[in-house]
Amino acid sequence: MTGLTVVLLLVVLATAVATGARRWSLPAPSLLVIAGLVVGLMPWVPEVRLPPQVINVLVLPPLLYASAGEISLRDLRTVWRPVSGLVFGLVVASAVGVAYVAAALTPLTAATALILGSVLASTDPVAVTALGRRLALPPRVQALVQAESLFNDATSLVLYKVAVVTAVTGSAISVSGTALQFLVLAGGGVLVGAAVAAVVTLIRRRTDDPMLETVIALVTPYASYVVAEEAHTSGVTAVIVSGVVLGSTGHKLSNASIRLQVHAVYDTVAFLLESVVFALIGLELPSVVRHLARDEHGWPLWVPVIAFTLLAIRLLWIFPLSALIHHRHGMGDSPLSWRVPAVLSWAGTRGVMPLAAALSIPLVTDTGAPLPHRALILTLTTGTVALTLVFQGFTLAPVVRRSGIALEPEHTAREEARTRRHIAHAALEELKQIGDPDELAELGAAAQAALKQARRHLEARIHQVEDAHYSDPDARPADAYREIRRTLIAIEAAELQHLYEANKISNATRRRIQHELDLEEASLRPRD
Repeated sequence: MTGLTVVLLLVVLATAVATGARRWSLPAPSLLVIAGLVVGLMPWVPEVRLPPQVINVLVLPPLLYASAGEISLRDLRTVWRPVSGLVFGLVVASAVGVAYVAAALTPLTAATALILGSVLASTDPVAVTALGRRLALPPRVQALVQAESLFNDATSLVLYKVAVVTAVTGSAISVSGTALQFLVLAGGGVLVGAAVAAVVTLIRRRTDDPMLETVIALVTPYASYVVAEEAHTSGVTAVIVSGVVLGSTGHKLSNASIRLQVHAVYDTVAFLLESVVFALIGLELPSVVRHLARDEHGWPLWVPVIAFTLLAIRLLWIFPLSALIHHRHGMGDSPLSWRVPAVLSWAGTRGVMPLAAALSIPLVTDTGAPLPHRALILTLTTGTVALTLVFQGFTLAPVVRRSGIALEPEHTAREEARTRRHIAHAALEELKQIGDPDELAELGAAAQAALKQARRHLEARIHQVEDAHYSDPDARPADAYREIRRTLIAIEAAELQHLYEANKISNATRRRIQHELDLEEASLRPRD
């Protein structure tokens, strides 16, 4: 069996496992890692080696872009202070802590142990987003977890590059040089991402071709990554920035039909890539273990210790940070809750990003000698990623339930119902102005009938908000009615955005109801 055949079979297996995970409400990344591990242990499966470019260039950009598009700028503004403490302080503390433990337990030198620490220092946005979709976390907590996982990659990437240079050249670490490198990578990535988002915005405002819009959506993350990397800045940061900017403004750049098509295509691509990449993590572990030296076979004991070290450092960092924020907001008289810090700590899984970084570790030093213990670094990275995805992935939902911070389904349903009633009332008020008796006299009979039909439609939605698409399936709406409904849907969409910007509804509610409005507007197209 060839490697290509294995990959194709893995695509089928990963899709089936991910579909089953969604059906039974199980953590798909965790199941996919286990499935990949089972396949990799089979004796007839050949060794599958992934070039770093496959993950870095082909897989990561669209997945990062999709994850970034789910965060709004409004939510980011509310969590930037705690996120800053996690993005900088926690990443450095995790890298140093793991490096110290690895140097003490394993054959790794100080320089190669720092490579391992920097690779595992940041949480993974793809894994966190995939696991977080199953949990009804409060908007602020969800934004905090996702924002941290997205923006801590720049810090870990700088640490990784410094550690690699130190191991390859044998030079000492320079604090000033490290700070300058961080500014170039992170700052340059932000500028490139913002520039790509601005160019894409200009293009999308001048086209209404669904096919072209879909191609633009697929190309944007790759363009952000490649341009940033060619400019010697952070491609990951560029993709994230462009995703956040366009995700917050994309609903203003296209019509309902285009948005529905783009979302359908992108959701399909993201689903396939996520399914395959998590399965590959499990598949990679048996492969890298075969290349270990004799003194490196203690990895089954070292991996749990490293994973526990990451979790312990995260707990010891997040709880004091939470207490500090609690005190600075003047809440010292009220007791500090353990619930949110516990969930934030447990949500710090590792995933695709560490694996991609580990695969790109150089093979040789500047002297031409093989980089010592490269296979061990890759094994420890893959093992730690797999362990955190399986252990924390399966236990995250129980931790959230035990904490009691998850939103009840009734809470989400009530918020959506209030929002639907509110925007329907706004459209009905506009319809009453259109249907003023003085204006009705000037309208024809068909237009008057369309106004009455539109009014009945809105009144039915107000009294029975769960029937979001109330209509007569056998009736063919007149042109006048379609135009009135499109106008009213535009009013409802504008009011929906106003409620969101006024911080009265969550981003998840806005996205869900906007999708329903898009479906309704698309259904008003004339039949052939």
